[in-house]
Amino acid sequence: MTVTLVSAKTAAALPVWTADKAGLKALPAATAHWAKTARFSAEAGAVLIVPDTKGNVAGAVLGLGKGGAGEGATQRRALLAGPLAGKLPAGDWYFADDTAIDGPLAALALILGGYRFDRYRSSKTAEGGDGDIRFLAAEGSDRADIESIAAGVFLARDLINTPTSDMGPAELEGAVRSLGDGFGARVETIEGDALLERNFPMIHAVGRASASAPRLLDLCWGRPEDPKLTLVGKGVCFDTGGLDIKPASGMLLMKKDMGGAANVLGLARMVMAAKLPVRLRVLIPAVENAISGDAFRPGDVLTSRKGKTVEIGNTDAEGRLVLADALALADEEAPDLLIDMATLTGAARVALGPDIAPFYTDDSALAGEIAQAGLDVADPVWRMPLWQPYAANLASKIADTNNITSDAFAGSVTAALFLQGFVEKANSWSHFDVYGWRPKPSPIGPVGGEAQAIRALFAVLKTRFPAR
Repeated sequence: MTVTLVSAKTAAALPVWTADKAGLKALPAATAHWAKTARFSAEAGAVLIVPDTKGNVAGAVLGLGKGGAGEGATQRRALLAGPLAGKLPAGDWYFADDTAIDGPLAALALILGGYRFDRYRSSKTAEGGDGDIRFLAAEGSDRADIESIAAGVFLARDLINTPTSDMGPAELEGAVRSLGDGFGARVETIEGDALLERNFPMIHAVGRASASAPRLLDLCWGRPEDPKLTLVGKGVCFDTGGLDIKPASGMLLMKKDMGGAANVLGLARMVMAAKLPVRLRVLIPAVENAISGDAFRPGDVLTSRKGKTVEIGNTDAEGRLVLADALALADEEAPDLLIDMATLTGAARVALGPDIAPFYTDDSALAGEIAQAGLDVADPVWRMPLWQPYAANLASKIADTNNITSDAFAGSVTAALFLQGFVEKANSWSHFDVYGWRPKPSPIGPVGGEAQAIRALFAVLKTRFPAR
């Protein structure tokens, strides 16, 4: 079922009423009577189809649950509109009272809730009936902006959901080139042994054991004189753990280890579609951490692009290695804003679970903007500390640093500290340790790949760099 936003209500349009668990009193009398007869309790995201006296569809009721209090509650409630995409019959619809719910955010939720990844299904059955849903966008909604944000989210989801057999380093390069072609961006690739010639030794070391050559993907868009925005995404297309091999259970979701790359590409799409006045650069080290006779080893010492030497304490901590070389390149031109995103540590999930994206920055003003934007668009993020005393735990007896710590504490924090050591010139930097996966269905998406924090980041970027 595809949801299309429209700007004018047709005569055939049907209403969607909203109700919370406090009661059904606000509903029209006939609708309230039907809801009571159907024992509809207005659970969050529940949808009740309402018939008329002849049995035809007369409308629907969306349950809003218990509501909620605190910052962001209104915005989170708007996302409950997502299930309408799969449960409403095809046709024209509108919210009977769009003041009861954040209209623009609910419109986005409607589109996001209709996402399905059916590339590998031989039978593609639409949910909610045949045809499309046309929904009246609430007054004040920017339809183009909403649709662009949804397209960026869908791009990230599609890339993550695609298995490595069809989304290895070469295929990820193809996705970057396709995106670049769509917006007139320049894309350069540094591949295989050329990485050594161009001084990206850690990207080469991590990816050299794979049958698909490692590469650095470099997309540039916008006017050179505009503020420099650089996005770096971890593109580990599959992670066996290397010679420190993961158990079978640990590899089941490793197609998502390029989730950082997928997320920055989704964000880049939003930026380019909105024509924000920035010189956008996207850097993606695309590798597969495979096992062969050429694999890098525990105990090896790698020299990074920055010149810093790194002892390999564990080959399964490879993401920070490829990011370090890419961040060093990004930092060399002193961007105004540098953001990296990576599915980097299990420790981040232990700390905040799968839904909340932890982020790190030493720029308090930027941190405040990101945190507020996360609340405003219901894209949960949480600032974590760059606690400098923990950096000592990355010490090596034979090199400048180790890629892991000497203990099991604060894994996400120390990974961020490792990356911070490769950023010096950027005016402002932030690191996001995302999960990139939704383990349970939600109103705005099924189980599978997920875009995290990029809606919040786009809100920040639109404020910082308003379109001309």
